[in-house]
Formats: sequence, C-alpha cells, structure tokens
Amino acid sequence: MITLASDFGSPYPAAMKGVILQESDARLVDVAHDFPRQDVRTAAFWLREVLPWFPPAVHLVVVDPGVGTDRAAVVVRAGDHALVGPDNGVCLPAARELAGEAGIEIFEIDLGDPASSTFHGRDVFAPAAALVHEAGVGGFETREEFEPVDSVVDLTFPEPTVEDDRAEGEVLVVDGFGNAITNLPGAVLDGRYGGRVTVNGERAPVEPTYAAVEAGQRLVTVGSHENVELAVNRGRGEAAFDVAVGDAVSLGFDQS
Repeated sequence: MITLASDFGSPYPAAMKGVILQESDARLVDVAHDFPRQDVRTAAFWLREVLPWFPPAVHLVVVDPGVGTDRAAVVVRAGDHALVGPDNGVCLPAARELAGEAGIEIFEIDLGDPASSTFHGRDVFAPAAALVHEAGVGGFETREEFEPVDSVVDLTFPEPTVEDDRAEGEVLVVDGFGNAITNLPGAVLDGRYGGRVTVNGERAPVEPTYAAVEAGQRLVTVGSHENVELAVNRGRGEAAFDVAVGDAVSLGFDQS
C-alpha cells in the first residue's frame, strides 16, 4: 500500500498516482489532499493522528513550501512503515508515533535533476515512494538512491503548562467542523464532566459529547485525538471562542 497526502487539491495528485502506477503495483489510498496550503504543522498534526491506523505502508507526503530550493527530500523509516516527503519536518511527528520506542531512521533521496522545479511531488517523491514500495520498507536502503543522514529539519508541537488550578496551551489546528483542537491533554478534564471551566476567562461547560448541550451552545470536550477541544454543538467552536490556530488557550478549573 502507498498512501498519498498533500495540499494539492485537484488534479495534481493524479499525476503522482500515474507515476507510481508506472513503476509499482501498489494499492493507492488517499489520506487527504486538502490540507491548508503550505501549512506544514497542520499537515504534520493530522498525519500523526491518521497514519497509525494504517497497516504497514509507504506514506507519500507532499506539503512543501520549499519546493525547488536546496531543501532535501527524505525517506523516514518508522518500524514497518516508511514516509517519503520533503525535509521540512512534516513527516516526523507521524513517524515517531509509528516507530514508538524503536526510533526512526532517515535517508536522503537522490534521483538526479527533477524535470520540474515546481512539482517535486510528481518528479521526486512519487518515484521515490514507488522505489521504496518495490524494494521493501526493510530493504530500500540498499539502493544507491538512498543515503542515511543524521541531521534533518525537525518539527515538534509546543508543550502545555498544567497546574492544579489552570492549564495553559494553544490551538494547534481547527478541523472542518470548526472544533479548535488544543495541545492541552484531555486528562486535565478528568472528573470535570458536568461542571464548568473558564476558557480565556469565560465560563463554559465541560461535557463528553457535543449533544450534551443545546444546539448552538459552546462546550469544552476531549476529541478522538485525546486533546482538549473547544467546540459548539452544530456550530463552529473557533468562532464562538474567538480563537484561531496559534492562539493561546488558558483553562481555569472551576469547582462549581
């Protein structure tokens, strides 16, 4: 299996698939091609949440603001998985999640001069994904196109501050429903369902489901990603809480 993820929209992913199918008999599965354009951190977050649910696969990831520059192209081996993409950190959070304690291995890709300086998804990453698939995740490094490296561009998510009476963090992403997903661990809401917290100074109920409040009402909950999210039942949480990606979020713990 080769999965594909990008910020390309349509029709560019079709060209990547065409290249792969010329060189491989892999089953192709789209993860998403509507990541926010050139937003490496948002793509990295969603890949970390989605890719661990796949069986062993090669994951082709192209969110690449530096296309055509001297940034490297890399393959990251993570256990039985391999991620192919630009050296801008987009692959690393998912790779670490997939690899666990075993750790990751990183290889630079050299496929010669690409045909285009603006479409490395087609001319560099898709051919590399096909090569990795055909050689096998456990054996591709024997090919001359791949060279192990020690230093790459890293990407990590900010750590929250959690104390007895408050938790400080930020909005990592906003999903398509308008839920503002923070970096605050869901455990800070343990034992607080049915009560209230303050969010940036304003009180809001804490509930385990969206439908626990009336339609249009705000709530604080824990999403499937196990992080705190700011939401509205049948509405948009980022608008109701007046937050955007990168904004600070302060939870104050209320005893009532």
